[in-house]
Amino acid sequence: MSENLLKKYGQPLVYRVINPLISLLVRWKVKPNTITTIGLVINTFATVIFIFGGEYGERSDHSYIGWAGVVILFAGLFDMIDGRLARVGHMTSAYGALYDSVLDRYSELIMFLGICWYLVAQSYFLSSLFAFIALIGSLMVSYIRARAESLGASADVGIMQRPERIIIIGVSAIACGIYSSLGGSGVRVTVDWLPIPLFETITIFTFPIMVLAVLTNITALKRLVHSKRELEGK
Repeated sequence: MSENLLKKYGQPLVYRVINPLISLLVRWKVKPNTITTIGLVINTFATVIFIFGGEYGERSDHSYIGWAGVVILFAGLFDMIDGRLARVGHMTSAYGALYDSVLDRYSELIMFLGICWYLVAQSYFLSSLFAFIALIGSLMVSYIRARAESLGASADVGIMQRPERIIIIGVSAIACGIYSSLGGSGVRVTVDWLPIPLFETITIFTFPIMVLAVLTNITALKRLVHSKRELEGK
C-alpha cells in the first residue's frame, strides 16, 4: 500500500463519494476548521472506547477493539473532508493548514493513548511497547517532513504516512472484532520455545501495530536521509 496507490486510486474514489456532502457543506458555509475539530472529537471517542474496554471488558472480549476501529476510520474520513472542503469552497489559508496539522497530531497521539491503555490494562505488555514505538515513529514521520519543508527540502517519501497508518489500524481493529465475534475469541496457539503465544485473536490487531512500529521508523529515517541529500546538495 503506497502513497501513490492511495492517491491514484483511493482518493478519487473517496472524493466521488463525499463530493455531494462537500457541496452541501459549502452551501451551508461550514468552515474546514469545524470539520477538523469534529474529527478530533470523534477520534477521542475511539480512545474512550479503548479505555473503557481495557478497564471493564473481559480479556476475551475484542468487541471494543472492533468498535474503536470503526470510529477511527470514520474519524479519518473527516480528515479527507476538511481538506477537500477547503479547496472546493476556496477557504484555504495558512492558519487552516497549521490548524489541520496540529489537530492531526493530537488525534493520532490520543488514538495511540487509547491503544496503549487498552493493551496495558489487558496485560499485553509487549504489544503495548510496540504500540508506543509505533507512536514515536508516526510522530517523527510527520515532524521530519514539517521541519525539512521549513528548511526548503521535500521529505514526502516513504510508505507509512498518516492515511496508511489510519487504514492499517482501523481495518486491523475491525478485523479483530469481527473474527472474535464469529467465535474466534478463545483462539490461542502456543509453542514450547516461545514465552508468548504464537497467535491469539488479538494478534490480528497487534501484529499490524508491530509492523507499523518498524515501518514508521524506517520511513522517518528514509525521510531524514532524503532531506540530508537535498539540503546538502543546495
